[in-house]
Amino acid sequence: MIKLKNILLSVFVLLAVLAFTNNTTYAAQLPIAVANYQQLINQHPDMAQANETYKAAVKQAQDDFKDKSATMSDDEKKAYSQKLDQSLQQKKLELLNAIRDKVNAAVKEVADAKGIAMVIDKSVDIYGGQDITDDVLKKITGK
Repeated sequence: MIKLKNILLSVFVLLAVLAFTNNTTYAAQLPIAVANYQQLINQHPDMAQANETYKAAVKQAQDDFKDKSATMSDDEKKAYSQKLDQSLQQKKLELLNAIRDKVNAAVKEVADAKGIAMVIDKSVDIYGGQDITDDVLKKITGK
């Protein structure tokens, strides 16, 4: 998430500099594309399995808590619950990062094939830029 924010900040700075220098000719020549990153993550074929894996981990954590907390004090229950929550957050992050890596690789492949120098998230696009979301979805899903 931090990496995405840094990229978006860099893009914003680049575009601000281009606007400030009023070099619209250069800006028009810079091959920039946009992609709906959230849509690509949500529609990735591995997302359904990741959701199922996460649900199973939540169920296991709930069962573990129920079994082990019966004889614990309130403080012990709280500490154990926090430990389980932290473990679940780590699992969720691992599952999402694996999908993000695949989406990023597909975005790069499509951008390289189209000669695009920069791809930004569609949510920060104000004007212009070729939308490659559908092309990346085809790459990811094979459809």
